[in-house]
Amino acid sequence: MKNKYIGAVILTILAASCQVTKPYKRPELNTQGLYRGQISQDTTSMAGISWKQFFSDTTLTALIAQGLERNPDLRIAMQHIVAAKASLQLSKSAFLPDLSGTLSLKQSKLAFPQGYGIISSTTQYDLGLGSSWEADIWGKLRSAKRGALAGLLRTEQAQKAIQTQLIADIAGNYYTLLVLDQQLAILEKTRNNRFADVKAVTMLKDANILNGAAISQSEANAYAAEIAIPAVKNQIRETENALNLLLALPSGNVMRTTLDQQKLDIPLETGIPSQLLQNRPDVKQAEYALWEAFENTNVAKTFFYPALMITANSGFTSFNFRDWLTSLGLFGNVAAGLTQPIFNRGANKARLATAQARQEQAAIELEKSMLAAGREVSDALYAYETAGTQRDIRVRQLASLEKAVDANKKLLRFSSTTNYTDVLTSEQSLLAAQLDAVNDQHRQWLAVIRLYRALGGGTR
Repeated sequence: MKNKYIGAVILTILAASCQVTKPYKRPELNTQGLYRGQISQDTTSMAGISWKQFFSDTTLTALIAQGLERNPDLRIAMQHIVAAKASLQLSKSAFLPDLSGTLSLKQSKLAFPQGYGIISSTTQYDLGLGSSWEADIWGKLRSAKRGALAGLLRTEQAQKAIQTQLIADIAGNYYTLLVLDQQLAILEKTRNNRFADVKAVTMLKDANILNGAAISQSEANAYAAEIAIPAVKNQIRETENALNLLLALPSGNVMRTTLDQQKLDIPLETGIPSQLLQNRPDVKQAEYALWEAFENTNVAKTFFYPALMITANSGFTSFNFRDWLTSLGLFGNVAAGLTQPIFNRGANKARLATAQARQEQAAIELEKSMLAAGREVSDALYAYETAGTQRDIRVRQLASLEKAVDANKKLLRFSSTTNYTDVLTSEQSLLAAQLDAVNDQHRQWLAVIRLYRALGGGTR
């Protein structure tokens, strides 16, 4: 009969414990129409492609590998993971009983009767082991362990988020260098051509086709191209320094190929919006933060209920050294009890309210991260589309401007009525269009890199 009562009490406690803590459930997020401009309607996403395959330029992939190994932000994130693993191990150890040992020698002086009499001296010898264990009847320890696991997963995703951004930054700076190299080559070629034009204009002046003002205008036109060269070189130097900083290297030259060698052989497949929750590390980080906050709320709820502690002690104690480590000095006891603080219910309420508020904050952060991810995908898709449209238009513009420059130069040689200003204007327009054409390529490549990162690419 007694065993039946004990069993009934245990079942009651277990039933009550199930009501205290709840299992975590992933929230349902509305991803319908999260981003617009989808290229693909199926679940195939470019985010699943390794960065080693995504970037075909082996010089670039070598730089990325170097950055992943040396970048200080990434190394700091790795240490956060180490700390989170230690926290998880600590939460697991809470399930095991504590074990402590004591070895003491205590000297006491006693007066008997108290306040009178003879003062006597005693010595107590103690050697013992003590153990305590908290029964997880309300799920506090289990929730704390799950919270620590969520914290570990959160730090791992934070590290992956840094990695994807680092890959995008290295690739972005690399392509910026290729673009600047191309623009520098255009400017240097244009400068050389325009100084050659100065000689041609001088010959036309000698032939009384042009006047002296045309020579000055021609020289100024050549200097206009030359003066832009130092500014581009300065941009190249600053971009190299920025890239070296990402690689944790001192400032210096960066090995690279050319813009004409770059190819995009991978189709731009976006998958479906709901895949951002699986692919984007920052979104997954936000979800793990919500899970961690949820488990902390579970733990806060358990403080309203008594804790069951089981303690055991054993060892030797004696007032006589000769009897210390003998059967006369041997002792042992086991005790179990429920402890419930009486005057801290206000603190428990505050603890629970704080945990619930942080859980709600984490839920909002998750929703916010999904919206931000959708916006980034939308922006990158449209940037790629508009840059491609600009490139197509630019090709036609360049063809027209090249014809205009050629026609004006021919007219200048054979007609004294031709205005040299027309030549200068057409040449300046051509140079600006040539530089803009390179910028169009730059914008398109940056959009591809942004789209790859926005979809969650770069974690593999």
